[in-house]
Amino acid sequence: MFRLDADLQVYLHRNAVDFRLGINGLIALVEQSMQLDPFARAVYAFHNRRRNRIKLLLWDRNGFWLLLKRLEEDRFVWPRRQQAVIELTTEQLHWLLDGIDVDAVKRHPSRKYQHTA
Repeated sequence: MFRLDADLQVYLHRNAVDFRLGINGLIALVEQSMQLDPFARAVYAFHNRRRNRIKLLLWDRNGFWLLLKRLEEDRFVWPRRQQAVIELTTEQLHWLLDGIDVDAVKRHPSRKYQHTA
């Protein structure tokens, strides 16, 4: 199993895309539909209509990576948010790839305490 760097930005395309699209077609979607820079230090995720496949697109210094995960019987649980572009952490992306409903998982808030004199 691979792990993505924790400091990467993660952007999900909300709507299903035509999975015949390759790297160039997905770059065009990132630029035109998502209004983002495909050369940024980020991962862009896309799903097909049946939500049994995910494509990840990312730039790595001198070229693009295109990763595909296909589920044999299950479906990915895509976040049900209304934004055109959904932002996640890399940890949440790994959860999504593992079949976890990201919107159902809630973390405890981080707390900051001060010392008393």
